Amino acid sequence: MSFEMESLSRLGEFRPEEVKCIGEHKTIEVNGVSILYEEAGEGKPVILVHGNGDCHQTFYVQIKQLAASGYKVYALDSRGQGANAPLPEYHYADMAEDVYQFIEQLGLEKPAFFGWSDGGIVFLYLELAHPGTLGPSVICGANYNGEGIDPVFAAFIKDTIAKSDKPNPLMELMLNEPDLKPEQLEKIETPVLVLAGTDDVIPEQHTKELAAHLKNSTLLLLDGEDHGSYIQGSKIAGDLLLEFLKINRY
Repeated sequence: MSFEMESLSRLGEFRPEEVKCIGEHKTIEVNGVSILYEEAGEGKPVILVHGNGDCHQTFYVQIKQLAASGYKVYALDSRGQGANAPLPEYHYADMAEDVYQFIEQLGLEKPAFFGWSDGGIVFLYLELAHPGTLGPSVICGANYNGEGIDPVFAAFIKDTIAKSDKPNPLMELMLNEPDLKPEQLEKIETPVLVLAGTDDVIPEQHTKELAAHLKNSTLLLLDGEDHGSYIQGSKIAGDLLLEFLKINRY
């Protein structure tokens, strides 16, 4: 694996200066918190969930791709992140319940799902808590336990926490969760495309194990891509998502 510490320090801080909303911003109360989301396009629903400390704007390319291809996009700011009020602690189970209640309130029927990093972990927790909720899904750069973070990246997180003047619960989340077992993953039956870059902060072997434990999964490792290079400002992930939806007749 080869990646620079400078790129690690930018994870979760993507804020394109000239991103223009192509849909409508709305808010919804779910699971005891207020969630901002962007709604764009018309057609079958696709939910997008970003990575740690980021916001829905990181998906501005994918939102345009999906809306132009005849889908209705719901791009969420996860609890306590983006435009939402920060929280003192975070858990993936709570984030998954947020998305589930979002789906229930809007009356969406088996929506497709695209989750990057923490968003991919949310997919795992959601399908374990509420099996069969989601339609065909794509998860990118996700881990299912603590062994799924490269040691260099884990050391970077610990060092950042140690040097901070105040607690950083989002970074602490990455050190303490997820903590899923292979036998839990094997209960998930949703068709899912598992993506990661060969230069990802998630070790390649861990991504292969994740896909192997998801009984209805397809694995694709993108040569030379890192944790977000094929997502942020790139059409690669969106093209793969659209292809996967088409294969699954969605």
